[in-house]
Amino acid sequence: MSKSKTDDVQRYADIFKALSNPHRLKIFMRLASGSPEGILCCSNDKVCECVGKLGSTLGIAPSTVSHHLKELYRAGLIKMNRNGQRIDCSIDPEIIKALEDFFKPAVTA
Repeated sequence: MSKSKTDDVQRYADIFKALSNPHRLKIFMRLASGSPEGILCCSNDKVCECVGKLGSTLGIAPSTVSHHLKELYRAGLIKMNRNGQRIDCSIDPEIIKALEDFFKPAVTA
């Protein structure tokens, strides 16, 4: 297997490992699906949520949310942006595209 294919395999393994935890999957799904009314924190036009509000709406303890967000960030699934004391989290749009490409069936000619 070529180096780039090996790198791709490792990248997807890291992504799926991060998403294999139910709390991380729940957080990722919330961020990917958009924010319930009243939870959106960002002042720009992208969809994101504040760390504190994210945990409270999902019923996950703040320390647990922080741990899981770090794992999602390490896997390249989310972006985190500090805005004063607030940390905004959002899905990296490139990861959605990469996952779509991964799950597309190979087209044969």
